[in-house]
Amino acid sequence: MLLAIDCGNTNTVFAIHDGTEFVSVWRTATEHTRTADQYYVWLSTLMKFNDIQVDITDVIISSTVPRVVFNLRVLCDRYFNTRPLVVGKPECALPVDVRVDAGTQVGPDRLVNTVAGFEKFGGDLIVVDFGTATTFDVVDDDGAYIGGVIAPGVNLSLEALHNAAAALPHVDVSKPDRVIGTNTVACMQSGVFWGYVGLIREVCDRIKQERGKPMKVISTGGLAPLFAQGAELFDAWVDDLTMQGLVRIHAYNRET
Repeated sequence: MLLAIDCGNTNTVFAIHDGTEFVSVWRTATEHTRTADQYYVWLSTLMKFNDIQVDITDVIISSTVPRVVFNLRVLCDRYFNTRPLVVGKPECALPVDVRVDAGTQVGPDRLVNTVAGFEKFGGDLIVVDFGTATTFDVVDDDGAYIGGVIAPGVNLSLEALHNAAAALPHVDVSKPDRVIGTNTVACMQSGVFWGYVGLIREVCDRIKQERGKPMKVISTGGLAPLFAQGAELFDAWVDDLTMQGLVRIHAYNRET
């Protein structure tokens, strides 16, 4: 069985894949101080609670937080007796090229999304990922990652607004009934929701103009379905795009 781990700045996702489909998926807060033993107690408890009895033989990790990788490696070695593949490391091959400026380090999650997007939808693709940051990844016609755009994440923007302006409360992200708010919360929700709709549309339009060709726009991440309500922004939404990419990269490394 394959254990795929996607460690983001906010949350870490663990998913067990049986070669055909995901058996189960769990999410926990990302904490670089969490030890290998703590990971195992948490994971084994969830597996027992869900009556999942599997033998983990392979592990693949994508992490945007370098400090957590050491303890995840220890987890794999100590409890699963396996050496994990880590996306971004030299020993982990990718089925697509990465065409960026020399010396540039691309976030592993962006490479994984590129692999999954190309596998599922083909080339000439824009992948919009709603995470701690809102990222736009551009996939060439042959599947190569050729760059993108990074903008502040939705929740990060709301948190910054709340922290910087004493009179403004913390609000949840939702689609407002009207653009013009008649109270503080409604004004903030309108500004964030429609502001990000405008951001997404404008960035994608400019990418298409710069590329000079039609491109499909795919979204992923927790807030993607919410922003799909705002306008016809996306051609498709894939909830587990990153996890699918990890499975594909693992299979590619097994084949080569």
